[in-house]
Amino acid sequence: MSAAVDLQRVASMAAMDPAEREARIDLAAAYRLAAHFKWTDLIYTHFSAKIPGTEHILINPFGLMFDEITASSLVKLTLDGEILSDSTGLGINRAGYVIHSCIHRARPDAHAIMHTHSRAGVAVSAMKCGLLPLSQHAMRVQQRVTYHGYEGIALELDEQERLVRDLGPHAPAMILRNHGLLAVGASTHEAFEVMYYLECACQIQVDAMAGGIDNVVAMPAAAADTADAQFHDATRTKGARAWTSLLRMLDRLGSDFRD
Repeated sequence: MSAAVDLQRVASMAAMDPAEREARIDLAAAYRLAAHFKWTDLIYTHFSAKIPGTEHILINPFGLMFDEITASSLVKLTLDGEILSDSTGLGINRAGYVIHSCIHRARPDAHAIMHTHSRAGVAVSAMKCGLLPLSQHAMRVQQRVTYHGYEGIALELDEQERLVRDLGPHAPAMILRNHGLLAVGASTHEAFEVMYYLECACQIQVDAMAGGIDNVVAMPAAAADTADAQFHDATRTKGARAWTSLLRMLDRLGSDFRD
């Protein structure tokens, strides 16, 4: 990328509406953190965020690795798929549009959506038992996660109706069978927290079941209910403290995600 283009992007970010600029910075940070935690699948998964006060969403350009994404490189588009700005000229992954646009449209609370194809996430998506109550991490979503059956690569618009139906009106996460994981949140940091716990829970489940399912101890139902209620106590900070800590970590690593 030329120095002139970089300067143009910096100027564009400086002149941008503050709400959009903040949404871009947070979403770019989520991509960099996904690369840090090794949730990536080359260029083939996608996170999105709604720009506050608009019906426009941000998503990754189709061709950048997650550790290359910056705030200014994110693509802005309408829920109908019209690209409004794309500084890279790379366009978007159609599967990203198909999955994310319908959920943003159907779920007013879904300001941010994250979808991954991690090894552990796909492994659990292929298990008949689904996500089990094996760890404290699992209890962030285990009683509230929904499931969507595999229909092939998500390129067909008619799958949108079933994606929305299977996610439901309130679920914070969905396991896409034989495919991967999806998390939603009222903010990027909330969706990131959901995905973090879901990814950890899947990794723990795969590790625990390596010794055989007969050797696995599920938590008591009463304890699972208690943990679920504790995680969803309205007084919790919804990951805000952890998020600011993660942003500081990116800064220490010298990340240019804000550019």
